[in-house]
Amino acid sequence: MSSKSVNIIKNIVREHTEWRGSCINLIASENVVSNAVREMLISDLGNRYAIGFLHNRFYSGTRYVDELEGVTTDLAKRVFQAEHVNYVPISGTMANLVLFNALTAPGDVVTALSVIDGGHASFRECSKIHGVSLVPLPFSMENMNIDIDEAEKVIVRVKPKLILLGASEILFPHPVREIRTIADEVGAIVAYDSAHVLGLIAGGKFQDPLREGAEVVTGSTHKTFFGPQGGIILCKNRYAKDIDNAAWQLVNNHHVHRVAGLSIALAEFEAFGSNYADQVVKNAQRLAEELYSRGLDVLGSDMGFTKSHQVLFKGTNNNGDATAKRLEDANIITTKTPLAYDKTEEECSGVRLGTQEITRVGMVEEDMIRIAELIKRVVIDREDPSMVREYVKELTNGYREVKFSFESGDQAYKYVNL
Repeated sequence: MSSKSVNIIKNIVREHTEWRGSCINLIASENVVSNAVREMLISDLGNRYAIGFLHNRFYSGTRYVDELEGVTTDLAKRVFQAEHVNYVPISGTMANLVLFNALTAPGDVVTALSVIDGGHASFRECSKIHGVSLVPLPFSMENMNIDIDEAEKVIVRVKPKLILLGASEILFPHPVREIRTIADEVGAIVAYDSAHVLGLIAGGKFQDPLREGAEVVTGSTHKTFFGPQGGIILCKNRYAKDIDNAAWQLVNNHHVHRVAGLSIALAEFEAFGSNYADQVVKNAQRLAEELYSRGLDVLGSDMGFTKSHQVLFKGTNNNGDATAKRLEDANIITTKTPLAYDKTEEECSGVRLGTQEITRVGMVEEDMIRIAELIKRVVIDREDPSMVREYVKELTNGYREVKFSFESGDQAYKYVNL
């Protein structure tokens, strides 16, 4: 039975890979990696530990890990123009927990967007774990951003130890400079969760939190940044020791094969990141325009819809869940999401799209016209999703190669047999 189980497992993963290769993948928090990154992920490094700090490990056998992480650190500092980098967190949520543990104490106050206003669930969960009070930052639906005037009132009143910007739903750059000025009045630290927009920041196409006044930036390395799944923290030197110590307290083994894959992605980003990020944003803006022109209720129309990789629209009958499921039946993969006027997080009226993965496989603005038309046929025209699915497969058949990498011909959706 054991060998049969292995075959069953392999077949499940093979079928998943083939299916997602025939889908228009618009999940805003996913991406595909190059073969060079994949090669690192299946290397012997995945079997090893490297507990400790660079050149100061608890385990033996890490001489090449030290060499690798020296290269990784140099690459990351250059790509992000950061004084200090820590890539020990194995997820973006873990990076936020490291941030909380390093720079706050139980009983402190932290301000950040609530989940229903676009903030990530990790803001709330990290505050619970660490015992700090989380006070929501006011949000303006009119501007699809933090309400500066109301935020100032909150910050002056609660005097937070930490002001956390960034969000899981983020169409437009956050007001880092303005918040920095307010933070200085109360002695607060300004941090920025770049999980979704890390690649756009690295490519110079969204905003630059470290130069705008943030002292710490957390992020995920697998969304608009096209590396392996994991977390990263960028910070000013004055916080380096606290961040590093907190990271090693929380993460016993930081998955060195992931670090190797991140190194490759950093090298790819250094060479191709600007062009990639530029195309991601162009695709998002064009997709939003085309959806809007076809009758979908796309958010942010008065401000050009988006300046990130994300597009948000209201689901049919304000039911984002049903809309997302119907699109999935057509092989169009999206995410239901709550919008600020929803009563609860569970009653999601919105649908969130992201253009980073379809950009990585070579799609450009003209392809957004076809995608918008397919979405319209499912959502507005109420066409049978199984009929639309065939047109989706036809479109995606021409976009299976990973672009913005050093090798040509990498198959994004190929099951790898060893």
